[in-house]
Amino acid sequence: MAQQSPWLVRARVVHIDTANKFDTTGALGADSVHVSNKNIPEVDISYFVTPNWAAELILTYPQKHDVSLNGTNIGTLKHLPPTLSLQYHFLPDAQFSPYLGAGVNYTRVSNVDLPGGLTLEKDSFGFALQAGVDYKLDKNWSLNLDVKKVQIRSDLSTAGGTKLGTVKIDPWLVGVGVGYRF
Repeated sequence: MAQQSPWLVRARVVHIDTANKFDTTGALGADSVHVSNKNIPEVDISYFVTPNWAAELILTYPQKHDVSLNGTNIGTLKHLPPTLSLQYHFLPDAQFSPYLGAGVNYTRVSNVDLPGGLTLEKDSFGFALQAGVDYKLDKNWSLNLDVKKVQIRSDLSTAGGTKLGTVKIDPWLVGVGVGYRF
């Protein structure tokens, strides 16, 4: 029997459920700034170093979110959140193959459109944790369920540079999709 390729590509539909916490310096209320939830497409590419260990790169395109203050929509922002994780696959040869992963997230915040010159920090680095399972349909195709917790944070400041607080988007990402192992 030929050895299986180390490459796995998945396409998922992912629900972003933002934590919406705001650490404030006192200028705004602790729960006043919110970033909207949404569903997005996601692609990930995994490379299996061994049958159990894989590196996964998660990709999407810049996502646009609404931003609200005390329940009123005040603007929008886009973010691009590639994430690199190291995964451990417990039962790589089984039909039902669970895995855990941990890694790092880099988020680029762009196209910030907020009133009164409010700005958000452009770069965010954070941790990512993940749990998932692949259900193999045959030697190449699988169904996938994946849950991630990603740390995404950005400082909210006035046009003059006064920091008002830190927006903790820190979403849960719940995805379902299909995978193809080459």
